[in-house]
Amino acid sequence: MEYRKIKDEDEDGAGAGADIEGLRGKAFSSSAVSNMPPVERSKWKRKTIVTLALTVLTSSQAVLIVWSKRAGKYEYSVTTANFLVETLKCALSLAALARIWKNEGVTDDNRLSTTLDEVSVYPIPAALYLVKNLLQYYIFAYVDAPGYQILKNLNIISTGVLYRIILKKKLSEVQWAAFILLCAGCTTAQLNSRSDHVLQTPFQGWMMAIVMALLSGFAGVYTEAIIKKRPSRNINVQNFWLYVFGMAFNAVAIIIQDFDAVMNKGFFHGYSLITVLMILNHALSGIAVSMVMKYADNIVKVYSTSVAMLLTAVASVFLFGFHLSLAFFLGATVVSVSVYLHSVGKLQR
Repeated sequence: MEYRKIKDEDEDGAGAGADIEGLRGKAFSSSAVSNMPPVERSKWKRKTIVTLALTVLTSSQAVLIVWSKRAGKYEYSVTTANFLVETLKCALSLAALARIWKNEGVTDDNRLSTTLDEVSVYPIPAALYLVKNLLQYYIFAYVDAPGYQILKNLNIISTGVLYRIILKKKLSEVQWAAFILLCAGCTTAQLNSRSDHVLQTPFQGWMMAIVMALLSGFAGVYTEAIIKKRPSRNINVQNFWLYVFGMAFNAVAIIIQDFDAVMNKGFFHGYSLITVLMILNHALSGIAVSMVMKYADNIVKVYSTSVAMLLTAVASVFLFGFHLSLAFFLGATVVSVSVYLHSVGKLQR
């Protein structure tokens, strides 16, 4: 499918996007918000709420993942947990739709029935994420965990480049500089005494990291494109179809990776209360991501998750006795400057 067609097919979508972009050129003081027209104020509040929700949920993910380990290992199957995350997201979307149907009735925009042309695009991001997640297991043969965290920051650059190429959205020169600073800041914040080893990563490791970054960026930008293709379509309907295919592809992952373990030990082997909370957190985070893509964009998502990384580190000080290094404070400062420059760049567009 041609992405330009996705973008141009729905003129209402362009109008809705323009409304959101128009808000970006405003200084977000309390007086500016109060002077907004009611529709724009509602959109700004909704965008702010989902972005803050994504930041908070993402920042607590790493903490729950660490708590879910026992003796440094996962006693549960990661693939079954991912399957349950998709299942829970699907159930929550249906519950939200049921409430809407009860209060507002069934309309063309909130009905589950769809066309083959509409639903045929949903398996693509699910398949891309599946391949990316599978590669994630193999990259550790070439790079250690700290090095992997640093290489993951390539996702930031890939998202910006693909956002420009696929969605034809322009970023100002200041915003591009802010984006590069964001990547540098996140990397600096993650540096430690072993970080130099990442420069010794074999060629295969670098190629896998680049492919994973491109897959992640492409899947995110593609998801934004199909969600915004029909702006009037209820987000819960779009989420439902995305998560149905997510369930299907994660079922494939279980068969490929953990079939014997699941058959011998059981589907819920090793699960605990923390595991359940982690699954709930990932499900709510996934829904928040789709809402950010619906009402904001991938750039907002990247900044939200980057800030969440810093919040996770701060929380780890109190929860795990983690010691913040000078590199972390320098990286956090660079990220803060990046956020400021990105907002200034919007005003200059």
